[in-house]
Amino acid sequence: MKYMGSKRVMLQNGLGTLLDSEILHSRRFVDLFTGSGVVAWFVATRHPVEVIACDLQRYSVSLANAVIGRKTGLNWEPVWSSWYRSAQCWVSAMKPPTYDKLTKKSVQEIRDWCGGQHCLPITSSYGGHYFSAKQALWFDALRRYIPRTMPERDIALAALIQAANECAAAPGHTAQPFQPTKTAKRFLEAAWGLDVCLRTKNALISIAKLHAHQVGRGDVCDANDSANKIEAGDLVFVDPPYSGVHYSRFYHVLETVARGESGEVSGVGRYPSIELRPHSRYSVKSESKEALDSLLQVICSRGAKVILTFPDHDCSNGLSGLLVKQIAQKYFSVQEQSVESKFSTLGGNSSGLVGSTGRDARRRAKELILVLTPK
Repeated sequence: MKYMGSKRVMLQNGLGTLLDSEILHSRRFVDLFTGSGVVAWFVATRHPVEVIACDLQRYSVSLANAVIGRKTGLNWEPVWSSWYRSAQCWVSAMKPPTYDKLTKKSVQEIRDWCGGQHCLPITSSYGGHYFSAKQALWFDALRRYIPRTMPERDIALAALIQAANECAAAPGHTAQPFQPTKTAKRFLEAAWGLDVCLRTKNALISIAKLHAHQVGRGDVCDANDSANKIEAGDLVFVDPPYSGVHYSRFYHVLETVARGESGEVSGVGRYPSIELRPHSRYSVKSESKEALDSLLQVICSRGAKVILTFPDHDCSNGLSGLLVKQIAQKYFSVQEQSVESKFSTLGGNSSGLVGSTGRDARRRAKELILVLTPK
């Protein structure tokens, strides 16, 4: 997953070892900002504890549920065969526009055609932007014919979300798609050339092999509300947002795939209306400090131990590594370590080549890992 502040690197760089050690003394693992779900998956597939994964966004919970919600692997072949066959029959009846050369004119013609497919949420919202017309039709078809039974449905949905993340024609996140300009056209062409079915199938194969040791669950909910359900003996993972821009702006395409609908979209980024996008107090500069303080106070009162991660620098949501430590020290005894990690710059504009100018989509920085024990 292309994900802001992804913990995948950190799991191989100290965080995984710490989780392996701390979970041995815990009865449950609660991931309050599950995001890409990689930490929830890590714990669930390695340890015999119940994993609870929470997030404001449905796609995050869908990703987590695909693994933490079952105790056995899945034979992916019959699932894919039936799913693909149904989607293929539907796509073959459609006649999307084609092009010999990608130009501003051909892209606009594709956008006009896709925008007229009002009954197809992914095609009408994102076709000609994040996806080619053919890609968008495949996403709509696969979403329409997703398996109905569990756990096949959970696994297939997570695979489709991952494929959408991989195929999206955008620099890191789905905040803005590549445009058919002289400098960005090659990136648009490369993304539009990706095979949706192959990406979905590969993700399905990978996820189907994974499973939890104990059945857990995912909840679409606010972290501060979930904190009231924490119990003594839980190990709580807290990885709050560090951006002053709501994460729903960067992942609305994945949310549409998860929900199967988007509502009206607008602007270059093709955003749904603000009322349909989850908002977090942690991404509001005037509220983030109070939100974190309240969260840690409640968790401490519940008698649970915490592993908290946060960038060791000033962030656009008003929090910083130093401020997070100061808040934590009000309620917990704090043990600290830091590791190298990578953070999103909210959409780079560099080619990534040596000597190129502009801002890379991700940059290296230090991240704090705090182990918090109630005083």
